[in-house]
Amino acid sequence: MWRDERPPNKILTITSFSVIQGRGEPYESSVFEAGGYKWRLVLYVNGNQNDGGNNHISLYVRIEETESLPRGWEVNVELKLFVYNGKQRKYLTVTDGIVKRYNDAKKEWGYGKLIPLPTFLDTNQGYLEQDTASFGAEIFIGTPVQVQEKVTFISNPPNNVFTWKILHFSTLEDKFYYSDDFLVEDRYWRLGFNPKGTGDGRSQAIPIFLYAQGHKPNAVATNTWGAVNLRLKNQRGSNHKQIYSAAWYPTRSDYGVGVNTIISLAEFNDASKGYMVNDAIIFEAEMVKVSVTNIVSV
Repeated sequence: MWRDERPPNKILTITSFSVIQGRGEPYESSVFEAGGYKWRLVLYVNGNQNDGGNNHISLYVRIEETESLPRGWEVNVELKLFVYNGKQRKYLTVTDGIVKRYNDAKKEWGYGKLIPLPTFLDTNQGYLEQDTASFGAEIFIGTPVQVQEKVTFISNPPNNVFTWKILHFSTLEDKFYYSDDFLVEDRYWRLGFNPKGTGDGRSQAIPIFLYAQGHKPNAVATNTWGAVNLRLKNQRGSNHKQIYSAAWYPTRSDYGVGVNTIISLAEFNDASKGYMVNDAIIFEAEMVKVSVTNIVSV
């Protein structure tokens, strides 16, 4: 079913869609209000495999901030979800006409098979134009939405290289150490590692991880895409150890992504290699692509 009107409660637009094409984890939008309750969109760009969404786009609406609701609460919703088609200049509307009962046992409803992935990705169809896609939601009957959430991917943003020099390496204990926080676009980040190794590289290699921290004041707090080159610097030449990592970082601050084995201990401890000099090492993080989310007028 097609319609001309914009979704009244939420519009989510993602630019540079190809950056996240094929990712399995969901994107969770910022919180929005409809009908006196708080909600989030939850988007699986590669389908929710747990809901029969293989080879489809999956989209859901989750109720939020339910702690203040009375015991035994229930919210009945007539839910419509949308995908914008630029070729038609209309919204594809997906609904089954069944009232969704939100309660403590079921806080998320939607459609695992919102639209077939081959149809969505076929640029001749009109859903994906200039690598940009828009989705929407209608919860009850609300005032037409005046703003939309827009996710933009920034390549090589300003001040995107952070250097962390660690002194007295030989005295470090078997625990995680963390760098100072550094700001890139709307979010703070930091590096972390255990000098004695972690995971599969335990006692055999040096790890390095990137952690997303809090958002800067007045930023829209959502998942953040972080693509980074993580390096262990060679202090006597240009033969740095480098790995590339990219992931959606959730809004919480305890989620790290990286590698357990950026360099083997045998190579690391070889003084002739130049990775540890005067009992000091240098890590570097180069943020090559991050997402920024803004609430903008439609």
